[in-house]
Amino acid sequence: MARRRRGRPVNGILVLDKPAGQSSNGVLQAAKRLYYAAKAGHTGSLDPLATGVLPLCFGEATKFSQFLLDSDKTYRSTFVLGVKTATGDAEGEELSRINAGNINETTVLNALESFRGEITQVPSMFSALKHNGQPLYKLAREGKEVERKKRQVNIFELTLEAFRGDHEHPQVDVYIHCSKGTYVRSIAEDLGEMLGCGAHVSALRRVQAGPFSEQQSVTLEQLESLRDADAFADLDNLLQPVEAAIGHLPALTLIEDVAYYLLHGQPVLVPKAPTEGLVRLHREDGSLLGVGEIQDDGRVAPRRLIATG
Repeated sequence: MARRRRGRPVNGILVLDKPAGQSSNGVLQAAKRLYYAAKAGHTGSLDPLATGVLPLCFGEATKFSQFLLDSDKTYRSTFVLGVKTATGDAEGEELSRINAGNINETTVLNALESFRGEITQVPSMFSALKHNGQPLYKLAREGKEVERKKRQVNIFELTLEAFRGDHEHPQVDVYIHCSKGTYVRSIAEDLGEMLGCGAHVSALRRVQAGPFSEQQSVTLEQLESLRDADAFADLDNLLQPVEAAIGHLPALTLIEDVAYYLLHGQPVLVPKAPTEGLVRLHREDGSLLGVGEIQDDGRVAPRRLIATG
């Protein structure tokens, strides 16, 4: 007999404004408790130092979390020049400190040119990537270092928003729009190496994750206030629809007979379907069925479907 899941059957996506100093899993568990939700998951970690947009998936939305994990991200960050740390951010042990007051804004602007477009990064030992099942950051805290494969990432936009250079350790504010898997701390560290002074991230805020922006985000304090007032309807109204995770996919509408066969696992023919790729599937009444994939013979095969009860 299957164990019954405790909690409410909450479905949707919460765009949380993650506070500094807390882990992504920690705020996920806090939000899950506040909603008294039966099932929840996040869509990729933000460092404890970081704040900002962290989409949390509840219920049926967890089936589509990979689409948000794979999406582009946008950050605002501050780099400190002249100070190198073990973690590449302000939480790590200081490794070196030199006077970088001779570096000016023009030098930084010229150096940033090298970080636009497709670049190669070596993931930090303090990242959440796993090696033999263990997160790298756990190994790093044990004093261990393992070889990491280089990865290609894409920096679509990298803008210098401010340069404060009237002291020994200039501060550089940047705006970064990048592909999945980009490590902002690696950009800071690599910039510091290029400038010959070392650098680290002192502040990091994610302002966009896939389709979700910081304007849509809510804080844990807001959620707590509604929970304390037993305003669960208002809590639920803060959720983005499940479909928001896959809104970028082409949409197809299935008549009821065709939807029946698809829901029973069978590929189906749908008029005017794309010739390849993933598609978003709806019933005639507009309700979401899930995600399908176009097969070589043109039929649409089910890939991720919403539970219909």
